Amino acid sequence: MKLALHWKILIGMILGLVFGFIMKNLELKGIVVDWIKPFGTVFINLLKMIAVPLIVVSLIVGLSDLKDISKLSKLGMRTVVLYLITTVTAVSIGLVLANIIQPGNYINEASRNSLLENFAGDAAKKIELADQAKSSGPLQPLVDVVPDNFFKAMTDNTSMLQVILFVVLMGIGLILIDEQKAKPVVDFFKGLNDVILKIIDIIMLGAPIGVFALMSALMVEIPDFSTLNALLVYALTVVLGLAIMMFLVYPTLLVVLSKYSPIRFFKAISPAQLLAFSTSSSAATLPVTMERVIDHVGVDEEVASFVLPLGATVNMDGTSLYQAVAAIFIAQAMGIPLDLSTQLMIIVTATLASIGSAAVPSAGMVMLVIVLGQAGIPEAGLALIFAIDRPLDMCRTVVNVTSDAVVSTVVAKSVNKLTYKK
Repeated sequence: MKLALHWKILIGMILGLVFGFIMKNLELKGIVVDWIKPFGTVFINLLKMIAVPLIVVSLIVGLSDLKDISKLSKLGMRTVVLYLITTVTAVSIGLVLANIIQPGNYINEASRNSLLENFAGDAAKKIELADQAKSSGPLQPLVDVVPDNFFKAMTDNTSMLQVILFVVLMGIGLILIDEQKAKPVVDFFKGLNDVILKIIDIIMLGAPIGVFALMSALMVEIPDFSTLNALLVYALTVVLGLAIMMFLVYPTLLVVLSKYSPIRFFKAISPAQLLAFSTSSSAATLPVTMERVIDHVGVDEEVASFVLPLGATVNMDGTSLYQAVAAIFIAQAMGIPLDLSTQLMIIVTATLASIGSAAVPSAGMVMLVIVLGQAGIPEAGLALIFAIDRPLDMCRTVVNVTSDAVVSTVVAKSVNKLTYKK
């Protein structure tokens, strides 16, 4: 019997965790890091390598098929509004849960001091990156969106917004010129699109091995469980919030706004979710997300090729929710009370940070520094959550990717571009 892709990835994930656990207990960490982990790195690099060409080609093909500028503005407006709604919802859920559960009150003084001491260096690096981001002017994000060299932007996966801007302009140009003149260009990109999709199929053949390697490395590199124990309530608060988004908010949006079965939807995108969990990268998962949403959910390519690359760059529901919980947790652990107005400002800052985080390396952590600074919480408190950040990063990436897929489905339904696949 031929196994479906998501089962192969799941088996690779479980075997990787078991293998990593055994090697850690046998104190053979070096074997995994030197001989197993590189295969995971190669797999992520292959996915990242194809992400920008996929965005360029599929977006040009999708936009040229619109044949009308008004359709593009309608598509863009609905996408941005939905992304803002889901992000604000995620931050609000995070704040409510953190205030009810109060995870910061469960960490004792000894654990707090140990974490602050052990991870002070890691926190300092992120604070330095955030200071660079804060030192620029208020309109710097707008400047950063416009590339001075398109080909240079294409060589950097953190410059996706710049690539999208140029490609949207190119798509508009193809719509505005005579159709006969545009046809050779469009035909070339349509052929190239088919080639890129085939390359993705080839890369995905190695997905179970790549995931096995990534999970093995995660298991041997994770800090001791005694350290993680102190952060258990904080981690559970974040995971609970992510679960509410995943299993309550998104199914409601699917049923109410697109009349789409949530069970059917999750079955369709499960390989992309598993890959997001393994790689902790929306950008690396993007090629698979697009393939699943177009071929299995039934979103038209012209919608998916616009909504998904934009979402991978600016829509970070999972990251926003985590920032809200982390900010409250650090404040509680350090005995700093936060009034209602400060918490409302966290909603605004976390929402804006999730949009502006695309061009910043280690985006979630760096933007959290900015959220903490705005709320008057000492940025050094970042050291408290470093130990458990990697597993939580995996969970929040799943929510980021799912949110993009949900919004693309809802937008497609609103413009009559959703086909229910058998």
